Amino acid sequence: MSAGAVPGAGAGHAAERTGHRPDLGVEPAEQRSTPAERTRFGVWLWLASDSALFASLFATYLAVHGALGTGPGPRRLFDLPLTALATFVLLGSSLAMGFALDALGRGEMHPLRVWLGITAALGAVFVGLQAAEFHRYSRLGLTFARSDFASSFYTLVGFHGLHVTFGVIWLTSLLVFACRRERVDRADFWRFEAASLYWYFVDVVWVVLFSVVYLLGKAG
Repeated sequence: MSAGAVPGAGAGHAAERTGHRPDLGVEPAEQRSTPAERTRFGVWLWLASDSALFASLFATYLAVHGALGTGPGPRRLFDLPLTALATFVLLGSSLAMGFALDALGRGEMHPLRVWLGITAALGAVFVGLQAAEFHRYSRLGLTFARSDFASSFYTLVGFHGLHVTFGVIWLTSLLVFACRRERVDRADFWRFEAASLYWYFVDVVWVVLFSVVYLLGKAG
């Protein structure tokens, strides 16, 4: 080997001639996941774990909902017109979210902002209706520790309410993001897609909750 030779240079030239490059431990760019793909996977994983948690809360409620103790029960307490109104409000927010995504796909910023604002506002109205419902129940004697039914009911419905509250905060942050932009680049669509997945999940959980807790409770 001559004094000026660089070790391994011959192998590098040979690799160039054969078309094969040595494995440098770097993942090819086309195989790297994008922020959208990573976020979408993370949201689905989060929703899967959340589904398991909600399933356990539903199971607990169904197991103890008949244990009323000395407190009032669902047939006396539940106000179906108020809860039905809250249901329509939340379902309306899902429809508004769909219009927001449609505006996003067309690149129309003003409709996007309007529909995002409507979605967040309807979510806030739902939380307000749920707070009014809880206040009414407490005045009728249904406190958290009154019975097994009360504690399981407040835990399940309140946990869902916290999810809606978090969703409203998330949507509000997206609205601020959209208001600060003249347009939303396609690379940023994942922000809105992730929020929509979460919001639709919250709405689906409420439909199940309304059917299992309120309708069956009032009928039973």
